[in-house]
Amino acid sequence: MIIESFSAEDTLKAGIEIGDSAVSGQVYTLSGDLGVGKTVFTKGVALGLGIKSPVNSPTFTIIHEYDEGRLPLYHFDLYRIEDSEEMDEIGYEDYFYGSGICLIEWAERVTDILPENVIKISIKKDLEKGFDYRIIEID
Repeated sequence: MIIESFSAEDTLKAGIEIGDSAVSGQVYTLSGDLGVGKTVFTKGVALGLGIKSPVNSPTFTIIHEYDEGRLPLYHFDLYRIEDSEEMDEIGYEDYFYGSGICLIEWAERVTDILPENVIKISIKKDLEKGFDYRIIEID
């Protein structure tokens, strides 16, 4: 599926749709350059799950947990992870194979431990179509 986003609001709405349709145990990977809108998209996912808490990037903490929605949301930012062995320290299996949903940024660092049923989401800019234009691809 390909979604065109012409604004941050469009990106947020795309995330809301993912959150609305998310099922227990689903794992999503989220890729895109810095500043492309990954956090805005994640805020949308949280809203779609009924989460009202502020959503921020967990760059320095690796994971943020949000438990107040219809399903828990586990938002990972693996930018600072060197390899999948570091994921053992945070007990990744409890998250990946639990009852919530996982949204993982920089998942390419741990491809060897990702479950088979991962849904891949990429967000890319196309400055020729405008500063705020994004293409959101969901596999």
